[in-house]
Amino acid sequence: MLRRNSFRLPRHPASVGLARRRVRDHLADWGHGPEDRALTDAVLVVSELATNVIRHGPLREREFEVAVTALADGSCLIEVSDEDRQEPRLRPVGEWEEHGRGLHLVEHLATAWGVWGRGRHGKTVWALVLAGAR
Repeated sequence: MLRRNSFRLPRHPASVGLARRRVRDHLADWGHGPEDRALTDAVLVVSELATNVIRHGPLREREFEVAVTALADGSCLIEVSDEDRQEPRLRPVGEWEEHGRGLHLVEHLATAWGVWGRGRHGKTVWALVLAGAR
């Protein structure tokens, strides 16, 4: 069975915590326990992707969208959409740099991740987190 929920949040730093909580709550409602690795990894992934929207998204954008899909095997698909057409890219990060590690973390936690273009409506960054995987 496939279960999906999506929601919009204001482009504000407080929305990162709201995104984490809503994804955690949705996955818990769908049977993921607090010790479930897919749940904890999905929450961390949505945190990083939402933070990227807040930090790097277009200033004119007031909201962004988050979607979480629980797949039948316990895996989770996280999607974060915004109006910016520029795709995020992994970049080298120095040992002492304070920022720039988010996508590296997503790459480590997710089995796969990527970007879907939405034409003039921006992009969706997605990540698949497998049940019990890493």
